[in-house]
Amino acid sequence: MTLLTGCTAATTAITTGEMSESHSWWTRNVVYWFSLMLDKFADWFGGEYGLSILLLTIIVRTIILPLMIKQYKNTKAMQALQPEMKKVREKFKDDPKKQQEEMMKLYQTNQVNPLAGCLPLIVQMPIFIALYSSINKNIAIREHTFIGLKLGVSPSEAGHWYYYLIPIVAAMTTFIQSRMMASQQPMVGPMKGLMYIFPVMIFVMAINFPIALPLYWIYSNIYTITQNYFMYARSPKPTGDEPKPNQKQKPRGKGKEARAK
Repeated sequence: MTLLTGCTAATTAITTGEMSESHSWWTRNVVYWFSLMLDKFADWFGGEYGLSILLLTIIVRTIILPLMIKQYKNTKAMQALQPEMKKVREKFKDDPKKQQEEMMKLYQTNQVNPLAGCLPLIVQMPIFIALYSSINKNIAIREHTFIGLKLGVSPSEAGHWYYYLIPIVAAMTTFIQSRMMASQQPMVGPMKGLMYIFPVMIFVMAINFPIALPLYWIYSNIYTITQNYFMYARSPKPTGDEPKPNQKQKPRGKGKEARAK
């Protein structure tokens, strides 16, 4: 988010054609194509850039969905390994080097990659920065009105109370998204506080940025909430007793019935 919002407020809006002639390699070869897609999609919807942003957000998020599913599976595998990891930490608490070696053996044995969760973020960042920049720089989007809101005007500049509904919805969807993820990946300490701080940050930024940008956040959040519903909310919450990856569950029961199984 820091990268996305770096100098956004000071960005000068230009046409898509001017982007293709920009001296910036990033704008000319990456942002231009995203902006061009927004223009094309808007033509399909009769000039509605609000729907164009929605369609492009869905396309981008769907393309990276396989990475999110992979991250989810890796997260579940890491959760199943927590009891074993705890034992290793306690056993080698006075020998950090040995502890690290045993942890790596545990990961290799169970085919779990502790860094796999970073892969979706690494892949997403260039895509989201380009999409974010194309929305912010495209002058046609800046001058367009969607559901009664001018996409190029920030709520703090608009002078109308209803412009603040967009930042509120952006903050609410961010909070819902965080709560859904926290239900499967319990947060403690400072991380738990971020679940409440981050929506506030989104709200503050949204009231100072053109409406098109928080609108994109809302679309992206709704997609993520839907995605998390199927990946997290419908799966059982972690209890710490799950079997390890590649480990067969022991038969339950007593006496002959258990042996028969």
